[in-house]
Amino acid sequence: MSPPTVAIHGAGRTVTGSCYEIQCGDARILVDCGLFQGSRTLETLNHTTAPFDAKAIDAVILTHAHLDHSGLLPRLVARGFSGPIWTTAPTADLLVPMLADAARLQEQETMRRNRRHDRAGDPPIQAIYTMADADAALDLIRTQPQERPFTAAPGFEAVLWNAGHILGSSSAEVRCGGSRLLFSGDLGPAHKAFEPDPVAPSGLDHVFCESTYGDREREAVTIEERREILAAEIDAGLSRGGNLIIPVFALERTQELLLDLAKLAGSGRLKGASIFIDAPLATRITGVFSRYSRQLEDVGSPDDFDHPSFHFVDDAAESRRLNEISGSIILAGSGMCEGGRVRYHLLANLDRRDSTILFVGYQAGGTLGRTIIDGAHRVRISGRDTAVRATIRKIDSYSAHADRTELKDWILARRPISGSLFLTHGEAAAVAGLRSLLEPDIASIVAPEIGEVYELPAGAAARRIKAGRTDLHDAVESDWQNDYARFAVDLKHELQKIEAAGRRREAIERMRDILVQYRDARTKRRRKQG
Repeated sequence: MSPPTVAIHGAGRTVTGSCYEIQCGDARILVDCGLFQGSRTLETLNHTTAPFDAKAIDAVILTHAHLDHSGLLPRLVARGFSGPIWTTAPTADLLVPMLADAARLQEQETMRRNRRHDRAGDPPIQAIYTMADADAALDLIRTQPQERPFTAAPGFEAVLWNAGHILGSSSAEVRCGGSRLLFSGDLGPAHKAFEPDPVAPSGLDHVFCESTYGDREREAVTIEERREILAAEIDAGLSRGGNLIIPVFALERTQELLLDLAKLAGSGRLKGASIFIDAPLATRITGVFSRYSRQLEDVGSPDDFDHPSFHFVDDAAESRRLNEISGSIILAGSGMCEGGRVRYHLLANLDRRDSTILFVGYQAGGTLGRTIIDGAHRVRISGRDTAVRATIRKIDSYSAHADRTELKDWILARRPISGSLFLTHGEAAAVAGLRSLLEPDIASIVAPEIGEVYELPAGAAARRIKAGRTDLHDAVESDWQNDYARFAVDLKHELQKIEAAGRRREAIERMRDILVQYRDARTKRRRKQG
């Protein structure tokens, strides 16, 4: 039998869209089937036809419930996939609210975008998938305990290993065609709240490892020290007089914050501050965590996720009324500010000098969160421009990802690696940083791109048999639409800095001339080619 092959359908030099297609003989499986998040160009990949036949996929192995790993499962089913989706029981329970909410947001976001004035005349956007598609995907889930071998599909033997990232997260070992492969999924840091440290086997042919934080170290802090850092940020934020807005990921990050806030409030550290959890999905997921509380480290009981100062906001009207208050802590989804209720709170608070925006999670390139954290003075949210006058703060100690040294240690513990190490799920700088750290110890290191296909022989380095998509090189982190948004929100203010009205008109005409020159040059090239 020929060696197995792997096609990189996502997470190649970007941190989202995780999806790997493994073919062995006539059988094919996917490891993960995730949503692309970030630049508009990347998000467009969610709508395009996937480069494989969904009906030809025999099974999916899902590493965990985060949408950048699971969020396209309903679309896969809508396109004809009908095989099993293998994952752990906690992940299966988390997917019930996660996929339902994702489908609902897809439908709502599609309607909202189609109503926007700046899209007048454009063809309508179609939802990626529906609630019915999400329900159909949930029907295909089959659970497996970790560290117990199972047959994922004919010719594919698999084992799930604890990845220490979030509740139920796994690394996936896959044996096929004589090769032994390991897909890390997302790896948690050492001594993370709730989760034990990651474990996995050694002596592999090929390893696919995430590299989200491959170019940076984080200061090691205990849970108690992390709570002190959070308390200091809360004290400083509320002392300014406005609201403290915390964009949160509904899964795991919110629950960690609730645990810490409950402990701080119980000890009197928060001085009676009102805490609003304006993320209905996070509330439902907290219910799942409560059911698994006996399996979570650092949690004594389900009550640890609650406190009298917590106000869980479900009703949309109540959510809008929060924009009329000051001096409160508001946790709102989504974590990268790409959707959800946090966008309305940002519109209400970003231009207030007394408010604070506190980021506690990774912000992918091209997202609104990254734009704000990188120092933008003005941003566009849902077609509206707003100034950034609020204080912008960040805490790194809530990360659910291993840092550079922890990734290195995990990879070296997998040796001997007789074939190749693939560095995935990371931006270009992160991949390059981790690669340089590992080159003295690992002979064959690959930084795959979306669209590439590799042969994975046992005991030998991987061989590329298909090139990747060069059209995505400039879009995996930020694309022209991000550049345009930044330019558009600043344009009026830059023009107002020109004192004479005539000079302003001259600047506008010169910009128009440049656009005409590009258009005419393109027309000439087409005529020449035709």
